[in-house]
Amino acid sequence: MDKVACCCLQNGGPPPPSLLVPPCRRSISFTRRIPERGNTKLRAGFSSLDLEQYMSANVKVVQEALERALPVGQPERLRESMRYSVLACGCGKRVRPVLAIAACELVGGSRAVATPVACAVEMVHAWSLIRCDMTCMSDAAAFRRDRPANHVAFGEYTALYSGGTLLALAFEHLVRCADLGAVPAERALWAVAELGNAAGAGGVAAGMLADKASEGAPVSLAMLEYIHLHKTARLFEAAAVCGAIVGGGTEGEIESVRRYARSVGVLFQVANDVSGSGKAADKATYQTLLGVDQAQAYAAELVVKAQRELERFNANRAVPLHHLASFIAYRQK
Repeated sequence: MDKVACCCLQNGGPPPPSLLVPPCRRSISFTRRIPERGNTKLRAGFSSLDLEQYMSANVKVVQEALERALPVGQPERLRESMRYSVLACGCGKRVRPVLAIAACELVGGSRAVATPVACAVEMVHAWSLIRCDMTCMSDAAAFRRDRPANHVAFGEYTALYSGGTLLALAFEHLVRCADLGAVPAERALWAVAELGNAAGAGGVAAGMLADKASEGAPVSLAMLEYIHLHKTARLFEAAAVCGAIVGGGTEGEIESVRRYARSVGVLFQVANDVSGSGKAADKATYQTLLGVDQAQAYAAELVVKAQRELERFNANRAVPLHHLASFIAYRQK
């Protein structure tokens, strides 16, 4: 068995992410701000990249792979519910799948090797959104991307089953990486353990529960960080780490990728809060707890922190991830 993978599995799989400790409100002394949109120049020495073209090309590949991966048989209602959440309307920017591909390429792997991982991550993400939108959840919503949420379109019981089926299919899809001979079996197993931890008690499920449990109570900055490290950032982390695993990364490379993606995942939520996208009036956010200026400063620090983790890698291979961090900081939705 691959030495790195063996070590991870013998220790019970990937550990839950350590809590990023944000500065307390009284001691924040950030000096950076997110620059104006359009001022996205990277540090000297890094080549330029058309990120939109890079993302579009990878999204096209992932979209086609998801079309092939999702079931086409019976029961029809289950099939349509699954495809509704994963395929329709392009499903956003697909940042997590692109992150998986870029991380795989960073350590010398290929897009073809990373595509099954990208699909699996997107299936887990779709499951999490189906659950988040349901009426019993803290983020309950009747609409997702300007159309009825899955449970509204198909009913709650169908949404529950289709979400669960997507979660199961994600791991089935990862195992197929090894079946096809593209990835050593121990690496595929390692990726399965990583993604499983991210979906469950080490990630999304724990974050959702903490979010729900905090309803109606004062939320501290530390608790907000815990929620979003698990509910949001952990899946970003798993996407990148799984990409690096199947790409053949060393233990040190994978841990650098993990730290990069963890910062980017928190950044995603901070930027979301600052932009006001999807913000509920009665929910704690980075903006409500820190204020606009300090939330923006925190986002800028996260960009720097993430990009610093890329310094050990080949500069050209790292360019997409440098740009991706900036894209997440400046995106509107």
